[in-house]
Amino acid sequence: MVDSHGLAIAVHEWGDEAAPPILLAHGGFDFAGTFAVFAPMLADAGFRAISWDHRGHGDSQHAALYNWEADLRDAATVFDSISFAPMPVIGHSKGGSLMLQLADALPHRVSHLINLDGLPSRRSFPDVSDHQRTKLMADELTAWLDHRRSLADAQRKPGTIAELAERRSRMNPRLDMDWLRYLVTIGAREDADGWRWKIDPTLRLGGFGPWRPEWSMMRLPDIGVPVLAVLGTEVDPMGWGTAAADVLSHLPPDGRLVMLEGAGHFVHIEKPREVADMVLELLA
Repeated sequence: MVDSHGLAIAVHEWGDEAAPPILLAHGGFDFAGTFAVFAPMLADAGFRAISWDHRGHGDSQHAALYNWEADLRDAATVFDSISFAPMPVIGHSKGGSLMLQLADALPHRVSHLINLDGLPSRRSFPDVSDHQRTKLMADELTAWLDHRRSLADAQRKPGTIAELAERRSRMNPRLDMDWLRYLVTIGAREDADGWRWKIDPTLRLGGFGPWRPEWSMMRLPDIGVPVLAVLGTEVDPMGWGTAAADVLSHLPPDGRLVMLEGAGHFVHIEKPREVADMVLELLA
C-alpha cells in the first residue's frame, strides 16, 4: 500500500525487486490483476513489473470524489515510491491516456511510452470558444456532482462468480469466460450475500470527473520519448473506435503504430505474448 495524499493505493508487483522497473496502468473499471498474464512475461524477461489499483478500483481506497487530476497524483505517488529515475510506462485504455498526460507533464520521469488502445478519438477536434468552454465545464461539473449525490449510499449488486463473470462479458464479449471467472476471484470480494466487484459504485463509464477522453490525443505530438501505440483491428464494445489515421496524424517523430490483427480493445489480454514481445523489442 502507498499513501497518496491520505488515500491508500494498492500496488502489485511481478519479478525481481532489483530488476529495472516498468510501470503498468490499467484501464477504467479494471484493476492491476488484469495484467496477471501479461506482466509475468515482462518479469520473465528481466523487468520488475509494477501496477496499482486506481482509486476506487480493486484494493485501493474509495474516495469521496474522483477526478482525472487525482488519478495523475496517485500515479506520480506510485512513481515516487519506486524510483525518481526515468521509467518505461505501459498504459491500457484509461491508463494509456493517464500515462500520456503524465509523460507530457513530467517528461523527465518517463523513458518510453507504450499505449494500448488509450488514444480516444472522435475524428474531430473542434475549436470551442471560451464562453462555450466555460458553459460546458459548468454542465459537466453539475452533472457529475448530481450523479455522485444520487449514489451516496449505493452498493454493487451481489451475485455468484458465474453471474459476475456473465455481467462483465456484456462489456468484454471477446474475453474467455474462464478468464472472466478468474477476474471475479481477484477483482471482487465475497460478502455474506454473494460476490461484489470492489469498484466504487459511484464511478460511471465514460468519465472520471469532468474530463473528455478525446482530449488525450492532443498531447501525443508533444511526447519526446519513444512511443509505441497498439490498436486492435476488431470492434469491441469497450473500445474507442480509434482508426489508424487518427493516430498517425498525431504520432510524434519517434513513434510507431501497430495494428494488431484479430484483437479488440484488450490487446494485452487477448494477445499477451505478441504485445509483450513488441514492448521488449522497443525497450531493447
